Amino acid sequence: MSDTSPEAAAIQDEIIRRMTGEQRLLLAIEMSEFARELAAARLRQEHPEWTDWEIKRELLRYAFEGQPLPPILR
Repeated sequence: MSDTSPEAAAIQDEIIRRMTGEQRLLLAIEMSEFARELAAARLRQEHPEWTDWEIKRELLRYAFEGQPLPPILR
């Protein structure tokens, strides 16, 4: 399900098709960093007592969901 209209989706698809591989990769990296920043902000709001280390550890736990974290990160 999407909240994007078919017309807007077609425009987005055309813009992405015209991008070079490097541009698409940079866009994906930027989107990933933005998602991580949003998740970190939510964690800071929910757990204001957590240190930066604890926030980063929780983000890693999300990233490796279903797999155990290395002992050094627990």
